[in-house]
Amino acid sequence: MHELSICQALLDQVERIADEHGATRVERILLRIGPLSGVEPDLLERAYPLAAAGTRAECATLVIESAPVQVRCLDCGAESTVEPNRLLCAACAGYRTRLISGDEMLLANLELSIPDDPAS
Repeated sequence: MHELSICQALLDQVERIADEHGATRVERILLRIGPLSGVEPDLLERAYPLAAAGTRAECATLVIESAPVQVRCLDCGAESTVEPNRLLCAACAGYRTRLISGDEMLLANLELSIPDDPAS
Protein backbone atom coordinates (compact mmCIF):
# COMPACT_ATOMS: atom_id res chain seq x y z
CA MET A 1 0.00 0.00 0.00
CA HIS A 2 1.91 3.03 -1.24
CA GLU A 3 -0.76 5.30 0.27
CA LEU A 4 1.00 4.99 3.65
CA SER A 5 4.23 6.43 2.22
CA ILE A 6 2.18 9.14 0.49
CA CYS A 7 0.58 10.00 3.86
CA GLN A 8 4.00 10.16 5.49
CA ALA A 9 5.28 12.53 2.80
CA LEU A 10 2.12 14.62 3.12
CA LEU A 11 2.54 14.84 6.89
CA ASP A 12 6.19 15.86 6.49
CA GLN A 13 4.95 18.78 4.38
CA VAL A 14 2.17 19.57 6.88
CA GLU A 15 4.65 19.55 9.78
CA ARG A 16 6.99 21.92 7.91
CA ILE A 17 4.12 24.34 7.27
CA ALA A 18 2.97 24.07 10.89
CA ASP A 19 6.55 24.86 12.02
CA GLU A 20 6.72 27.90 9.73
CA HIS A 21 3.55 29.29 11.31
CA GLY A 22 4.27 28.29 14.92
CA ALA A 23 1.20 26.05 15.04
CA THR A 24 0.57 23.76 17.97
CA ARG A 25 -2.03 21.63 16.17
CA VAL A 26 -3.36 20.91 12.73
CA GLU A 27 -7.16 21.00 12.72
CA ARG A 28 -8.03 20.19 9.11
CA ILE A 29 -6.22 19.04 5.97
CA LEU A 30 -7.87 19.49 2.57
CA LEU A 31 -6.50 17.43 -0.31
CA ARG A 32 -7.57 17.59 -3.93
CA ILE A 33 -6.94 14.29 -5.72
CA GLY A 34 -7.52 13.60 -9.40
CA PRO A 35 -8.74 10.19 -10.57
CA LEU A 36 -5.63 9.81 -12.76
CA SER A 37 -3.19 10.51 -9.89
CA GLY A 38 -2.63 6.86 -9.04
CA VAL A 39 -3.75 7.50 -5.46
CA GLU A 40 -6.76 5.67 -4.03
CA PRO A 41 -8.61 8.13 -1.74
CA ASP A 42 -10.19 5.33 0.34
CA LEU A 43 -6.81 3.73 1.02
CA LEU A 44 -5.30 7.13 1.79
CA GLU A 45 -8.02 7.76 4.38
CA ARG A 46 -7.32 4.37 5.98
CA ALA A 47 -3.56 4.96 6.05
CA TYR A 48 -3.85 8.48 7.48
CA PRO A 49 -4.41 7.58 11.18
CA LEU A 50 -1.33 5.33 11.16
CA ALA A 51 0.88 7.98 9.57
CA ALA A 52 -0.49 10.84 11.70
CA ALA A 53 -0.08 9.12 15.08
CA GLY A 54 2.13 11.22 17.35
CA THR A 55 2.12 14.28 15.07
CA ARG A 56 0.39 17.65 15.38
CA ALA A 57 -2.03 16.37 12.76
CA GLU A 58 -3.07 13.31 14.76
CA CYS A 59 -6.55 14.69 15.49
CA ALA A 60 -6.92 16.64 12.25
CA THR A 61 -9.84 16.05 9.95
CA LEU A 62 -8.70 14.79 6.57
CA VAL A 63 -10.96 16.04 3.77
CA ILE A 64 -10.45 14.70 0.26
CA GLU A 65 -12.03 16.38 -2.77
CA SER A 66 -12.00 14.87 -6.21
CA ALA A 67 -10.40 16.98 -8.93
CA PRO A 68 -12.04 16.84 -12.36
CA VAL A 69 -10.29 15.43 -15.40
CA GLN A 70 -9.87 18.28 -17.87
CA VAL A 71 -8.25 18.33 -21.29
CA ARG A 72 -7.32 21.00 -23.81
CA CYS A 73 -7.92 20.11 -27.44
CA LEU A 74 -4.90 20.57 -29.70
CA ASP A 75 -7.22 20.86 -32.73
CA CYS A 76 -9.85 23.41 -31.67
CA GLY A 77 -8.34 24.78 -28.42
CA ALA A 78 -11.41 24.02 -26.28
CA GLU A 79 -11.03 22.98 -22.66
CA SER A 80 -13.36 20.19 -21.56
CA THR A 81 -14.17 18.22 -18.43
CA VAL A 82 -14.11 14.56 -19.46
CA GLU A 83 -14.33 11.05 -18.08
CA PRO A 84 -11.01 9.53 -16.90
CA ASN A 85 -11.19 6.79 -19.54
CA ARG A 86 -12.36 9.03 -22.40
CA LEU A 87 -10.00 11.94 -22.98
CA LEU A 88 -11.76 13.27 -26.08
CA CYS A 89 -12.60 16.91 -26.72
CA ALA A 90 -16.22 17.62 -25.77
CA ALA A 91 -16.45 20.37 -28.42
CA CYS A 92 -15.14 18.65 -31.55
CA ALA A 93 -14.69 15.01 -30.43
CA GLY A 94 -10.99 15.28 -31.33
CA TYR A 95 -8.59 12.78 -29.83
CA ARG A 96 -5.55 15.08 -29.88
CA THR A 97 -5.87 16.43 -26.34
CA ARG A 98 -3.51 17.41 -23.57
CA LEU A 99 -4.34 16.68 -19.94
CA ILE A 100 -4.57 19.88 -17.88
CA SER A 101 -6.14 18.51 -14.68
CA GLY A 102 -7.01 15.20 -13.07
CA ASP A 103 -3.61 13.66 -12.39
CA GLU A 104 -2.75 15.79 -9.36
CA MET A 105 -2.68 15.35 -5.61
CA LEU A 106 -2.62 18.81 -4.05
CA LEU A 107 -2.48 19.99 -0.48
CA ALA A 108 -5.20 22.58 -1.06
CA ASN A 109 -5.69 23.97 2.45
CA LEU A 110 -4.59 23.60 6.06
CA GLU A 111 -6.31 24.83 9.18
CA LEU A 112 -3.83 25.35 12.02
CA SER A 113 -4.12 26.20 15.71
CA ILE A 114 -1.68 29.00 16.39
CA PRO A 115 -1.34 30.23 19.98
CA ASP A 116 -1.87 33.91 20.70
CA ASP A 117 1.35 35.86 21.10
CA PRO A 118 1.63 36.69 24.85
CA ALA A 119 3.70 39.80 24.01
CA SER A 120 0.73 41.40 22.21
